[in-house]
Order: sequence, then structure tokens, then C-alpha cells
Amino acid sequence: MRILVAVTHLLGAGHLTRAAALARAFAAAGHETVLVSGGMPSPLVRPGGARLVQLPPVRSAGFDFGRLVGKDGNPADTALLAARQSALLDALERARPDVVVSELFPFGRRILADEFMALVTAARARPESPLILASVRDILVPPDRPAKVADAHARIAALYDAVLVHGDPAFMPLGASWPVDAALAPALRYTGYVDEGDPVRPARHREGILVAAGSSSAGLGLFRAAIGAARRRPDLGWRLLVGHGVPEAELADLSKGLAPGTVMRARPDYRALMAQSAVSVSQCGYNTAVDLLATGTPAVLVPFEAGRETEQRLRAEGLAALGLARILGEAELSPEALIAAVHDAARPPGGGAAQRTIALDGSARTVDIVEEMVASRRPRPRPDPVAGLRDALDRAAARGRRMPVWWRDDDAVAATPALDRLLALAKGAPLLIAAITGRTESSLRERLTDAPGVSLAVHGLAHANHAPPGDKAAEFGPHRPLAAQRDDAARALALARERLALPGLLPVFVPPWNRVSDDLARALPGLGYRGLSAAGGPAIDGLVRADAPWDVIDWRGTRSLRDPGALLATAIAHAEGESAVPLGLLTHHLAHDEAVWDFLERLIPLLAAHPAVRFHDPRDLFGGTVDVRARQPISPLHERPRAV
Repeated sequence: MRILVAVTHLLGAGHLTRAAALARAFAAAGHETVLVSGGMPSPLVRPGGARLVQLPPVRSAGFDFGRLVGKDGNPADTALLAARQSALLDALERARPDVVVSELFPFGRRILADEFMALVTAARARPESPLILASVRDILVPPDRPAKVADAHARIAALYDAVLVHGDPAFMPLGASWPVDAALAPALRYTGYVDEGDPVRPARHREGILVAAGSSSAGLGLFRAAIGAARRRPDLGWRLLVGHGVPEAELADLSKGLAPGTVMRARPDYRALMAQSAVSVSQCGYNTAVDLLATGTPAVLVPFEAGRETEQRLRAEGLAALGLARILGEAELSPEALIAAVHDAARPPGGGAAQRTIALDGSARTVDIVEEMVASRRPRPRPDPVAGLRDALDRAAARGRRMPVWWRDDDAVAATPALDRLLALAKGAPLLIAAITGRTESSLRERLTDAPGVSLAVHGLAHANHAPPGDKAAEFGPHRPLAAQRDDAARALALARERLALPGLLPVFVPPWNRVSDDLARALPGLGYRGLSAAGGPAIDGLVRADAPWDVIDWRGTRSLRDPGALLATAIAHAEGESAVPLGLLTHHLAHDEAVWDFLERLIPLLAAHPAVRFHDPRDLFGGTVDVRARQPISPLHERPRAV
């Protein structure tokens, strides 16, 4: 097989360490493996037989995981993020993988969602769609908002084949930290813990205290307390391993006044040192916990808890409950408290039997699981990408709520197979088709004659961009004289009467690219228009507004389906709210690829049939149609303009 594993660690190197262990296991089993790393390079991480691709690196700004910085410490700008995404997609193209693994995403790394989604959607769109898997540790950060859960679950349902959980459910099921519902549970594949270290034999005689706190500066508080303890009780034999993320000057400062060899850089033989130590003092990251399970070393655990982190505390409590460790909270940390905890931990632990039953064969088992999935792969059952919205609508129906929606499709010019597919999908559901009247062919009118549920709007004159270089595209933006805009808008409506003389023609202006200058918008009623659908703007007397912001296409990125999690989150919020403003769905039938069509083929039937949805007819929204025999619309309008 060809395997691609994508990982970005933002603080410590634990995520990269685990991903590298998996990559080595795949490579050792004879599979061509690429490990794509987007975090800072780590000197202790070994790719083994896997090929390492390093993206332009980023890290978190301290404990603020909502801000990224580059290797120079400056904020990660759009150019850096674009370069990362380009390199990631290039790695995908070169690898041509049978399996793509995204580490932590979509359950985490939301700040890098654009690049992970670009990878996954590009992989799914390949002619031979690879197996797509998420890889997560035993414990996840509990979400602070239900929308985050909905996003992750929607992405798994729409794009992923399974979730590799690198833990043992008998010790720590994923549901202990993350809401595992009936839809997610069947996708979970527990692998056991990924044991990154080499086998070691515990020493017959253990001595000394080994202190370590990962590869970043997050453990400096623990190190300072340990230094104070070493000065008070040097007879206990302290060894402090400081991560490579701690600057050299700070390392020298930590070493002052201590015996040579007390403070040193983190070493690749950490597990062997742990196996020889009387007590291990550390935080409780994933890899450290595995080292403790493998060596059986008595431990004092000081779980990292800054920035809403609960993962290490939960894991430490699980180990303590088995009698494998003692917990010292960060808030209680001091040299005296640490010395007392070390004495307490040195007593014989009581969890040896439980320790031996926890599965530590996660690397080999991961390879087995993936090999089995690829070997037995059949056409993948089509997931339900709108399951979360269906559930929200069911809840809305139960409380008597009806979610208002309407649908607009842009850029029609002629009868095409894509238009046929659009109309077949609509099946008579109310649909406003915005036609580029200056380019309209007679076949469009012929195809839409007697098409049920279809209304027509004026989509500008020629869909021509008149904006200067560097500005956002616009045909009717503020860059042109108002007189020229008025002339084109009037000409567009006249051509609509001439070329699209159908009962469903509405005096509604839909500017290309959804952009229109305020001056032209105010002039539209005088030109015969009675409706406007764009990207927001002021209320205007004599003009009914109904915009369509729910665009399914990712125009600024893949130009394929927008992130389905974000799309569904918008609709779910609308379903669960109380707004009477219809949510405007926007499609572009000529630009749809299979990913977009597939999503719409699930979404439209749900919206059209669900009792909690009120599917608005554009004729009702905008108040009347055009009399193609006259210069002005004659159908009655509301006396007072309204915004929709």
C-alpha cells in the first residue's frame, strides 16, 4: 500500500512522535509511507523507513492554540498558510496514496481546518479514492460548544471511512472525553496504545529520581520545582531531562548550583533511564503514559492543565485509579510537595495486574486494521452528510418550529446537462434561476418552458468584471460611472423580457459575484426592478431584498464543496433559532463537481420534504412577476417595501 500520514503538532512533539511511530510501522510492514509534518522540526523524532515531508512549520503562540506563529515567531500570515496548503497537496499528488491519515483532525486542529479539508477533499476527489482515516489519541479535549461536535461528526460522516483510536477502551474509552453518539460509534477502531519506545527490561535495582516534562517550555514550572527539590535533597539522585524547545540560556540558568549531570537535554534513551529509576516525575502526555505502562516505574504525575487542557488530568486519574501513579496538581507544585510525593510514590504500587492487561501493541494493530480495511474494501456505503441537520429539523418539528429557506442558482445561459441535472434534483421545488441575460441562448427559454417551480431573475448583463486589478470582481461595483451601470442594468432587464418571456420571470436583480454599488441599488426601482438578491446592503424603498449567503462552493480554496461541517452548522443554527428570515441557499450548476452534486442530492430532498422546513417560492418572496408585454411589472406588490 501507499500511505500518507499528515500531522501538525503545535506545542509539544507528542502528536508528531505518535504519527512517526505509525509511519515507521507501516514502512516496516513493507508499505510505501510518507509522513507530512507541519509543526516545528523535532530532533528526537525518527521517521525510520518512512519519507518525511516538512511543511513550512507553524506552532501555537504559547498556550494560545487560536494563534499560530511561524518559525521566526511572527504571526502566520495568509502567504505562509497558502504555502503550507500547496506543499501538502503536492505531497498528496506525488504520493498517490491508497490510504490518507489525518492526525487529530477533524476532532482538533480547527485552526488548520482549511488545509486539512483541502487534503481530504482532494483525496476523496481522486479517481481511485483512497481510504481516509482520522487518527486520534485515547483522550480528546472536551468541546466547549456543541457546534464543534457537530462539525467533527459531519466531516467524519461525509468524508472519512473510520477513526483510529489509539487507546484501550477497557482503560479509557473515547466517550470519557468526547461525546460519542450512535452515528460516530460504528466508525471507531481501537488499536491499543502506540508504544513508540524500544523494549526494555526493568532493572533489578532501581535508584534515583528521573524528571522530564516533554519537549516544549510547558514543563518549566515542573522543572523549577524539581530543581528546588534537588537542592534540598541531593541524596535522592535527581536527573532532569529538559526538552529541546527550552532555549540554551534557560537551560544553563536551570543548571546553576547543581552537580554536573543533574540537568541535561532530553535523550532518546529516556525509556531505558525510566526503567532504571526508582521514581519517574513527569507530566502525563500520551507517550509518557505509555512509557510508564511499559516499564512499570512508580510515578509522580503533574498533569499539564493550562489553556483549558483536561487531557493529561483525565489520563493521570485513570493511572492513579489503577495504583500506577500519584498525582500532584500544578497548583500544589513546590519543592517540598514534590519531595513528599516522591517518597509516597516510591512505595510498591498496587496496579501491576491491571497494567499488564492494557494493550500496548497499537502500532502493529493499526497496520493490521488498515491492511484488513484495504483488502476487504467494497464500494463504500454512501454516508449521510446531512444527518446532523436532519436531527436538528426533527427537534424543530417537535416544538412546532418551521425553518424558512429559499433557493437560488446562478449563471444560467443555455440548456446544458448540468441544468438538466439541477432541474431533476429540484423535482419541482421552488427555485430561482439567475440568467446572464446578455449571453442567454434560446435553448434556455425552451428548456425552462413549463419547468415546474422555476422562476427567473436577471443576473447582470454579461457577467463581466469591471473592477480594477487587485479589487474583488464586480460587474456593477463602485468602480464604474453610475450612468454606465444604470444603462447595463436597464439593458439586462429589457433582454430578459425579450429572451426569457416566461411566466416565471421576476423583476429581480442578481448582480454577478453578489456585489452591487449602493448607488445602483437605489436606482433599481426606477429601472423597473422590484427585487434585489446580493450580499447584503441598505434597505431601499420600493425594493424587496432576499439574499442567498448559504453558498455550497468553496470559491477561495478548492472550488469544490465547502466544508460540510460549516455548511451544516449554518443550517442547524437556523433550524434551532427563531428567525423568520429565510436562509438563502446558493448554487452554481455549471460549477458543480461530484462532491457538490452528492451533497445537494442529500440536502435538497431533505429540505423539500421535511415538515419542519418552509420552502419559500421566490414569487412570494419578491411579490410579483414581469409582464413581458409591458415596460413595467404589473403584478401587485406590497404597498410598503419589505426586507426578507
